[in-house]
Amino acid sequence: MTTTPTEHARAVLTRRQDEVLALSHQLHADPELAYEEHRAARRITDLVEAAGFAVDRGVCDLPTAFTATAGTGDLVIGICAEYDALPGIGHACGHNVNGAASVAAALALAPLADDLGITVKLLGTPAEEFGGGKVDMLRGGAFDDVAAAMMVHAAPQDSVGLASLAISSWKVGYTGRAAHAAAMPERGVNAADAMMIAQVAIAAYRQQMRPGSVVSGVVTSGGEAANVIPAHTTADYDCRADTAEELRELQARIRACFQAGALATGAELALETVGNDYADLRQDLAMGRSYLAAARALGRTVPDTDPNLRAGSTDMGNVSHVVPTIHPMIGYDCGDTIMHNPEFTRYGTTPQADRAVLDGGLAMAWTAVDLATDPAHREALLTRLATREPLVAG
Repeated sequence: MTTTPTEHARAVLTRRQDEVLALSHQLHADPELAYEEHRAARRITDLVEAAGFAVDRGVCDLPTAFTATAGTGDLVIGICAEYDALPGIGHACGHNVNGAASVAAALALAPLADDLGITVKLLGTPAEEFGGGKVDMLRGGAFDDVAAAMMVHAAPQDSVGLASLAISSWKVGYTGRAAHAAAMPERGVNAADAMMIAQVAIAAYRQQMRPGSVVSGVVTSGGEAANVIPAHTTADYDCRADTAEELRELQARIRACFQAGALATGAELALETVGNDYADLRQDLAMGRSYLAAARALGRTVPDTDPNLRAGSTDMGNVSHVVPTIHPMIGYDCGDTIMHNPEFTRYGTTPQADRAVLDGGLAMAWTAVDLATDPAHREALLTRLATREPLVAG
């Protein structure tokens, strides 16, 4: 009896599941922050290199980024692995599950690659939580040959078609002039007042913001003594919007609010962009349908695509503006908690989380098989790749 590609992929992953789950647990036990994921990158690349992948470490001038390829087909399937953690709370976003599931998919597909006419390209993408390694890798050319990109993300429940918000992060600072608050206040330039005026302006603008736009921030320093006019204040601010275009509009208005604080007080404004801006996530509907069928065939309960649902923000959004992309959520029991909560970290190596790693990996592998073997899927992806506009670094 002839084994189908999907059966073959399942058999391969079954043989390798102990390695994959050990990887997930190792990543979970040894969290590393954005752009510092040296041990995580080494663990993954050592594993896939031993499995026969051609590995290129430190790609795109990022020490913790890599690519690993298997097969020589013209249809390049990109599988994105995340492995960075959050400060103080470890893998509270489940990136150990994300990364291990991507490795599982790549391992399951590798022996089938040449028969399917595909190249399996595992992309090690650092710094999703802060900085945006995928944006760096897009600019660096790592996705230039990728016809379709995918990953799964840990979550309390399964979903497909989730949208996400575009985001930019800023560090804001005002520099004024210190003076005695009672004896000579007229000599001072009040940096705290500048920040207050900016915050009031932002609050007033919220009534006119587009639905879906969000501005959030925290003052990180605002003076040291009540009897001294503050000479320095700093804050961290995020701007989010439904689309990258709306984000640029929002940025201009919020920048004007900060400029108003400087203008009103005479303080000097410093506004620094932190990391890369993240674009909104645009998931490919055809790829999403393939994944949905695969996940349901594995016995997972996945609702139909709901374009009104949205998550936070991800640099996979930037990939989706260039490459047909899916970013489903792979669910497991995590009690009453949610991502980015320290309680979520505790559930990252449970049997349910391990099941999510294997199911997510296999569902992605089966999705890739469908893309490769369905003539319409394959032709559409290769045509889009051939006609894609070159990405301009910036």
